[in-house]
Amino acid sequence: MNPREIGQHYDAIAAWWSAEAETSSAGLGYLHRAIALCRKGGKALDVGCGDGRLTKLIADAGFDVVGIDVSREMIALARARAPNAMFIHADICEWQPADRYDLIVAWDSTFHVPHASQQPVVEKLCAALSPGGVLLFTAGGIDGEITGQMNDETFYYSSLSDADYKRILTDNGCVCVLLERDQYPEHHIVVIAIRSA
Repeated sequence: MNPREIGQHYDAIAAWWSAEAETSSAGLGYLHRAIALCRKGGKALDVGCGDGRLTKLIADAGFDVVGIDVSREMIALARARAPNAMFIHADICEWQPADRYDLIVAWDSTFHVPHASQQPVVEKLCAALSPGGVLLFTAGGIDGEITGQMNDETFYYSSLSDADYKRILTDNGCVCVLLERDQYPEHHIVVIAIRSA
């Protein structure tokens, strides 16, 4: 399943997904930790921004935020939620950043990237960080691909192992400062890394 198809599936469930996420605290603690590691304000990128739940919090923390998502419907919801942010309808596998960012967040998004694109996408995000910039992302933490159901839509997921992600970060000038299995025994990891100055 390619990212454009993922976007179409999210288009179909955007209103439902946004209502479900409205009261969710998932990712908030980690987002606050990542923001605390950044210098005050700066530029931020929210990859797979969805309905803008985290985008708004990043903007409220003083960042100029760009949100990117493959779902047109999610982008529409995000624009309403975070009107001061800029939004781009694009596939992170194909999109090329024109800027450097002090904070990049990819919460529960890049695990929809095709397995063969996992390493190139993480490398792209590392390269898009400013010196001292912070990257927060989630993954499955085991090497493989699966599909799953959400509100009667089928979604594709892929991940590398946690060791692979640490290697990619190191090879691309970033130091992994946090790697946690936050939903144990579910296969879900949270990673925070900082680009070397």
